[in-house]
Amino acid sequence: MAEAREPSSKPPLSVSRAWEALTPPLAEWILDSTSSMGFKRMTPVQASTIPLFMGNKDVVVEAVTGSGKTLAFLIPIVEKILRLEERAKKHHVTAIVISPTRELATQIHGVLRSLLAFHGPSAAAMGDLDADSDSEEVEQPTPAYPLSSPVVIPQLLVGGDTTPAQDLSHFLKHSPNLLIATPGRLLEMLSSPHVHCPQSSFEVLVLDEADRLLDLGFKEDLQKILGRLPKQRRTGLFSASVSEAVDQIVRVGLRNPVKIQVKVKGANGEVDRRTPSSLQMSYLVTPSSHKLPALSKILSSLEPIPTKTIVYLSTCAAVDYFQHVLPSILPTRDVQTFALVPLHGKHPPKVRQKNFNLFSNASIPSILLTTDVAARGLDIPQVDLVLQIDPPSDPKVFLHRCGRAGRAGRRGVSVIFLQPGREEDYIPFLDVRKTPITSLTAPKVEVTEENARVATRAIRQAVLADRAYHDKAQRAFVSWVQAYSKHQASSIFRVGDLDWQDLGRAWGLLKLPKMPELKRWEGDKSLGADVDWKAYAYKDKKREESRQQAMMSRDDGPTLPDTKSRPDKKQVKRAWSDKHDQQEEREERRNKRHKRRDREKWEHMTPGEREKQRELERMIEEVKARKVEEDRYGEFEGFDD
Repeated sequence: MAEAREPSSKPPLSVSRAWEALTPPLAEWILDSTSSMGFKRMTPVQASTIPLFMGNKDVVVEAVTGSGKTLAFLIPIVEKILRLEERAKKHHVTAIVISPTRELATQIHGVLRSLLAFHGPSAAAMGDLDADSDSEEVEQPTPAYPLSSPVVIPQLLVGGDTTPAQDLSHFLKHSPNLLIATPGRLLEMLSSPHVHCPQSSFEVLVLDEADRLLDLGFKEDLQKILGRLPKQRRTGLFSASVSEAVDQIVRVGLRNPVKIQVKVKGANGEVDRRTPSSLQMSYLVTPSSHKLPALSKILSSLEPIPTKTIVYLSTCAAVDYFQHVLPSILPTRDVQTFALVPLHGKHPPKVRQKNFNLFSNASIPSILLTTDVAARGLDIPQVDLVLQIDPPSDPKVFLHRCGRAGRAGRRGVSVIFLQPGREEDYIPFLDVRKTPITSLTAPKVEVTEENARVATRAIRQAVLADRAYHDKAQRAFVSWVQAYSKHQASSIFRVGDLDWQDLGRAWGLLKLPKMPELKRWEGDKSLGADVDWKAYAYKDKKREESRQQAMMSRDDGPTLPDTKSRPDKKQVKRAWSDKHDQQEEREERRNKRHKRRDREKWEHMTPGEREKQRELERMIEEVKARKVEEDRYGEFEGFDD
């Protein structure tokens, strides 16, 4: 682990001394550190990182989940800004924090606001922002400070709640100097000519959950962002698994970085730098149809009752389906049922934020049913249990999923469910990746075939209540199979080894969907479910009415000709004509949507962007014209010099 160097000898500002007045929950994040920084307690990762960052060193920080990495980069950023001799110029950015998800960015912004509440000028500036936003805050008297006094003014940039135009308007009005953002929205902001990040004012760039940001999905945006920032800057990469992205660190412009690895001792006394010692990571080998009954038994057996539980599934469609049927098999404890909250990446942003807050602030035992959107960096209070019904497609995510429990010294349990056979190879696979897990022994879970049959009947009963649930089940199962087939550990997770009959019962399916993977399977695709498909109805009256009309039209329509006889040409022509008309209608609607989007995009453009767009359209027209000439007279050789 890198040694902490002595920070600047300049006396710390009020934000540093304010740590003595922090509330106990926040103060618990700090463990023994140097008095010169004004803090009484720091975690090891903070004690190692803060002096280096303050000493103008680039850092790569790898520390277990829940170890206080957020404060490890927020504290030096705040200190750097407040130690400036004067405020940054208007519309000049001093520091940027990039996060892979909107939930994590929002969390970082919330922690920063809690920190800045103890610095008078910054608190006053944030109070002005809140007043402009009509937010209701408890007013606290703040002393008068000189206008030239350095302040930290943050702005959160995430998609969904605001448009890029609204974010830019806020920036121009309040001139924030610290941006906390997701890559896409940040790139849109930095593309504006009104946002400045010059060498003279820009100080720090932080990439939180750096390995995720360096994945293929973020690489292009990240490269464009770095191209708009000065090369002379302090850069920090933070994650629980940075080592897996070390080969790409050079690409983000770090200069001779100091690598910090905070190691902890596991329960067995061995040094383990990947998982907190307060977290028990276990596995349970069980057939697919036994997974949900096992989940129910774990929830009913753990003492004390888990305050918050996170259940991970592999796809958004699976979350949409199981949120309706899982309550039918959840246990009741102390005359109280578990509250179930769904969350996935395809939810509208407002729904995501609402459900995330609902789970975070829950006062009764609650379960978050989610995908990997809630796997990284989120500090959800009082999470005692993590259950992974589906192993993550990306092995790196396994550690992050587990890390939602056992944070900041709180005891936690994480259990992953594995099917018997080849999936058991996942255990030594994780051991090779220095993430050892042990067999689940406490609580002891025993699931019988009868328990599995009872669970299947309960789920099917819930599905039979509304045909819409059957539709969700079919879509979810197909998406799950597709995700399973794309697992990075493809030698362990193989579609060809799946027990389709047992899987269908596990999901409570009324029949298996039509899939390429089942073409050669000769089993019972009805799964033994006796369903009157004509009487099986939707709860939604309009949807059921449409189904009834479609069914009647099929019953009243002409009898299909014998396959050996020649089809009626008139019928074929009429059917083709109807299909052609529908295709034209769809094309017309598509064109209208494109025109509307182009119009909205044009309205949000600056004059300079509009001029560039006109130039682009002119060039496109010229290319089209020259292409016509090429077709007539020969090869197109490009534009004239």
